[in-house]
Amino acid sequence: MRGVVPLRRAAGFAAFALSGAVAAVATIAPSSDAELLLAKTAVLEPLAIRIDEALLPAPATYVREERFQRGDTLPGLLARLAIGEAEAQRLLRLRETRLLRPGAVVTAEVRAGSEHEGELVWLSFFGSRDSVVRIERVGQGIVASEQRAQIATRTELKSAVIRSSLFAAADAAGIPDSVAIQLADVFGSDIDFHRELRQGDRFSVVYEMHSVEGRPLRAGRVLAAEFTNQGRTRRALKFADGYFAPDGGNMRKALLRSPLELSRVSSGFGMRRHPFLQSWRAHQGVDYAAPAGTRVRAVGDGVIEFAGRQGGYGNIVVVRHDSRVATYYAHLMAFGRGIRNGARVAQGDTVGLVGQTGWATGPHLHYEFRIAGAARNPLAVALPAGTPVARHDMDAFRARAQPLVAQLDLLANSQVAAIE
Repeated sequence: MRGVVPLRRAAGFAAFALSGAVAAVATIAPSSDAELLLAKTAVLEPLAIRIDEALLPAPATYVREERFQRGDTLPGLLARLAIGEAEAQRLLRLRETRLLRPGAVVTAEVRAGSEHEGELVWLSFFGSRDSVVRIERVGQGIVASEQRAQIATRTELKSAVIRSSLFAAADAAGIPDSVAIQLADVFGSDIDFHRELRQGDRFSVVYEMHSVEGRPLRAGRVLAAEFTNQGRTRRALKFADGYFAPDGGNMRKALLRSPLELSRVSSGFGMRRHPFLQSWRAHQGVDYAAPAGTRVRAVGDGVIEFAGRQGGYGNIVVVRHDSRVATYYAHLMAFGRGIRNGARVAQGDTVGLVGQTGWATGPHLHYEFRIAGAARNPLAVALPAGTPVARHDMDAFRARAQPLVAQLDLLANSQVAAIE
């Protein structure tokens, strides 16, 4: 047997804490039977551990974030931020804390430790009027300030497929409701979003998203959109104060198809049994079911020919659009601001609120479309097109349209790839 066995290579190392010491175990890969006994021998060496040096010092302050929920109270929010009661009372007396609105995220740095536990270092949140409110300790006092927020804007690209409704599809894709409302407005002249949507319809949208310090604030304008409904695809591009097709045609007709942004037809045009009079007679308009107080908009530019109460119509507004075309809005609970005989209205202006005045068994809007005094079906009548991009603006429009169309193409190709 050899007097010395060389250590050829270390196969592993493990450390175990044992009675305040560390035991080091070395396992040696044997090269012969003679080395087997030594290879299985553990070598223990106690190492002192200084617990006080191993522990990290307690933080002097810590930062917390809490969302101010609807129905929340300010004292409850401050308590969740671990702000001391005496400090909270000082904050409650500040005018700036009244600018806090439901949904706002509040960030606060608070001192720790027995001597200064719960003492505020600073607190900030996004307030009303696009401002950032900051409250901070200066010496022994607290100073509050309100500054204009530095709002950053980025472009979002999203796609969605219709399963049940426009809003359900938007929610599933993480698209804000305000963007869905804009989509309904942009394509509303061509698509009835209550009667014509089908499962499998799809849309893509390019829109602005505003943020403050990296936090999403709100959605902005729709810059471009594509909607495929029942196999027909339409595109809309933002330019100047309107939306236009890639060829420069106006997406908005001179008259909107519906006076309500989103509703459903409860009674169509033609013969029906009158729900109030209980007799068969011609229904010369379309009834839209909607909650009382829903905004009713003028379908086009015009002049108020009549605004007041009129028999079975109840409160009614009649808008004269030109020498031949007039629209009627009946059973209103109230009139829009400034709506009176002779007043001018623009397309989309509020003429009144859905109600139940006159011969009505429930809140709804009765809407009529008349040409030269004769009632026409508002859902079937051909609507005149809006004004296209002016010839002298076409170069600017094409320059604006090119990158937007490229983004829509990118979204369309992504959808095809996902389907395949």
